[in-house]
Amino acid sequence: MSRAMAIRNQYKDIFQKKHGVSLGFMSFFVKACVEALKEIPEINAFIEGGDVVYHHYCHVGVAIGAERGLVVPVIRYADRLGFAGIEKAIIDYVAKIKENRLELADLEGGTFTVSNGGVYGSLLSTPILNIPQSGILGMHKIEKRPVVVDEEIVIRPMMYVALSYDHRIVDGREAVTFLKRIKECVENPERMMMEI
Repeated sequence: MSRAMAIRNQYKDIFQKKHGVSLGFMSFFVKACVEALKEIPEINAFIEGGDVVYHHYCHVGVAIGAERGLVVPVIRYADRLGFAGIEKAIIDYVAKIKENRLELADLEGGTFTVSNGGVYGSLLSTPILNIPQSGILGMHKIEKRPVVVDEEIVIRPMMYVALSYDHRIVDGREAVTFLKRIKECVENPERMMMEI
């Protein structure tokens, strides 16, 4: 998380001033998921009847804790949005939830979900699939942990992530490749920003 945190700290004020929203970690992970979904389209598909239906767009559900329970509004065409667009969509949904204006249409049509149990202190958990979706990424609490960098033990901010997936469509190889791509994107956010 070191590089994502450094970029966030470096640009958060100018980002806020230009876009009117805070730069949070959720946008980093939604963007990372979009990149990974492009490479592993099975995780962006679902079973309909006897067929596997692939989606050529990413409608990413974002789990948000509300007073009356968890809801998962959908950021439509997240693959076409930048960090600011993602953050604005989340802020708009949070406002709708607080004002009790969330509509059924806001919750429908997701092709993948991201859930952040870390805001509640979760270190690791297994998120439950939002059927008929084939995947959900669980984010967890950022904590400083010892890691080896260049043969040295150093302390770095780390986050565990977990992917639950529909094994009828997605095999372990694809799931691990997906998680590896998430890791690459979050550890090197500049690559996401440049779409490389």
